[in-house]
Amino acid sequence: MARGTRIDRVRLIGIDSPEAHESPKLDRQVASGRNREAILALGRTATAFTRERLAGRRIELEFDVETRDRFGRLLAYVWLADGTLFNATLLEAGQARLLTIPPNVRYVERFRPLERQAREAHRGLWASDDARRGGS
Repeated sequence: MARGTRIDRVRLIGIDSPEAHESPKLDRQVASGRNREAILALGRTATAFTRERLAGRRIELEFDVETRDRFGRLLAYVWLADGTLFNATLLEAGQARLLTIPPNVRYVERFRPLERQAREAHRGLWASDDARRGGS
């Protein structure tokens, strides 16, 4: 996200999308028996989904208790001009799974049924057998 001349990385609160690039997290997932290429493909799909819906659009950020994570990224809920909570959109489309990290839990009760519905409908990352068994 660009603010003036400063660019901040934003971590969407309450959700976790598959890795789209090589990372220590991806290495840990592969070491636990998950498929690297499948994870990266799901991550690229989630990235494209997000880019298609947010690129060039005006957004508003809503913060919870903590405003930055240990990596210095902004922690936020992303709202579109039409009142859509984009974090929820990712869950509904199956492009992310619920990830609750207290104390940032403002919308967890709103998010839980969205993830469940996407999983039951086999949308997005829930379409793969690996994801339904607990991977993404």
